[in-house]
Amino acid sequence: MASDKERLMTATPHHEHFERVRQDHQRELVEDYVEEIAHLHQHLGEARASDLAERFGVSPAAVSKVVTRLKRDGLVNARPYRGIFLTEQGENLALKVAKRHEVVLNTLLALGVPDAVARADSEGIEHHCSDETVEAMRQFIQRYHADLETASR
Repeated sequence: MASDKERLMTATPHHEHFERVRQDHQRELVEDYVEEIAHLHQHLGEARASDLAERFGVSPAAVSKVVTRLKRDGLVNARPYRGIFLTEQGENLALKVAKRHEVVLNTLLALGVPDAVARADSEGIEHHCSDETVEAMRQFIQRYHADLETASR
């Protein structure tokens, strides 16, 4: 029988898990900005750097740095003194993030997490779930709603 130490040593190395978390954090910033740009366009008709700075509680310089990265990555188009616009690639990413966010939020709500807490928690969790986990959550939500419908008959 293997000891705890032997099991620990043969498990997936911790550095691989930490590397994934580091990558998730880098992607999180990009996804948050793309999602918020899409949200601003949908609700205000435009997305400006000043709007993003206000929404995220950061300086305009911080927004400028991220927007430069988003431009480099082909996710947005932006010119000085004009709005920020998602490219087709950016729109696709924003849609994917919004769908993932909705699945995570609905899962938390189905688990009984209070609405305000679920909304706050889903903002972070959504970026750290693999596609497989989100798909499992989506299937759980479908079963949950089907069970509710059956129970209400």
